Amino acid sequence: MSSDEESVEVQPEDEGGKEIYPYGEYEGGRDDQLDRNGFGSALLPNGDIYEGNYLHGKRHGIGMYCFKNGARYYGEWKKGMKHGNGVFCYPDGSRYEGKWKKDLKHGHGFYYYPNGDIYEGNYYKNQRTGLGLYKFANCKVLISGLWKGGQLNGPGIVRYVPYQFHGKFEKNLPKGPGCFTFEGKYILHGFYLNIRDPSFDYVGAAEELDLGGGNRENENDDDYSQPSKGIVPIWRTRHLSPYKEELLPPEPEDFPRPETPDSMIDIIEYLQKQYGAEQKMSIEEEADEHRRTTTPVPAELLIEDEAQPMPPGNIDV
Repeated sequence: MSSDEESVEVQPEDEGGKEIYPYGEYEGGRDDQLDRNGFGSALLPNGDIYEGNYLHGKRHGIGMYCFKNGARYYGEWKKGMKHGNGVFCYPDGSRYEGKWKKDLKHGHGFYYYPNGDIYEGNYYKNQRTGLGLYKFANCKVLISGLWKGGQLNGPGIVRYVPYQFHGKFEKNLPKGPGCFTFEGKYILHGFYLNIRDPSFDYVGAAEELDLGGGNRENENDDDYSQPSKGIVPIWRTRHLSPYKEELLPPEPEDFPRPETPDSMIDIIEYLQKQYGAEQKMSIEEEADEHRRTTTPVPAELLIEDEAQPMPPGNIDV
C-alpha cells in the first residue's frame, strides 16, 4: 500500500473512519487500496498539519499545509509536492504568490517583503532568473533588470525621481559603463567602479567579506537584505550630452531557460503510462536562493515624488 510521505504503518481504524498511529493521525477518505484519497486532514509526526485533497496516498489537488513554526502553504499539489499556483506565507510576514514546480518556485511570481518591498518576475528552480521588477517601498525606487542565479546580473534600469540609471549589474551592484538620464533632456555618461569600502574593518574580519550579495547564514531564509559586505559602487562621470535614445545602453531582455530534467521526466512518465509501464522518479531539491536587492546610490540622494508615474510591470501594491 502506497501512502503519503509522512505516513507510517497504520493501526486499526475506529468506527468514525479516523486513522490512529503512533506518530500522528489522519481522518478522511480512502480508495480501494486503503490509501488516502479524496479530502482529508492529517497531523504529521513533526507537528505539521495538512488539510486538503489526496490522490492514491499523495497530496494532490488543492490543500493547505501548516508548519509548526507558523509558515503555511495554500495552493495546488501534485504527487505530494507543491506544483502549480500557490501562496507561501513565511513566519517573518513575507509571502510568495505564484507558480511552483516540484516543490520549488518556478515560473512567474510575486514576493512581498515585511517592509513593503515587492518583487515581480520570473523564477527558475527557486531562484529569481530572467526579467524581474523590484520596487522599494520606502523611496519609490524601481529596478527592472535581468536576474541570474537569484541576483541582478546583466542589463538593468533603476528608476529614481526624477532621473534614471541605465547600465549593467554584477552580483546586485552596478558595474562598468552606464549613464543617468534626466527627464529625457540630458544624458550623463560614466561608469561604476566596485571598490572596497574604506569604512569597513578588514582586520580580523576576512571571513566577513562577501562578494556574493548577501548574508547566507540561514540558507532557508528568503530575506537577503544586506548588500555585499565591504564593497561599495563608486560613480565616475565622463561627459554630458543631449538625450538620444541611440546613446542608451541596451535594455534588459529575457532569455530562454533550458528544459528542466523534471519536465523531461514528466514527459517520459506520460509516454510510459500510455504503454502501461511504471516510472520511478527521483527529485533533487535545491536550497532557496531568493534575495532582496539594494539600491546602487545612497538613500539620502533619493527624492520622493508621489506624482511620479509607475513604469510598466503590473505590480499591484
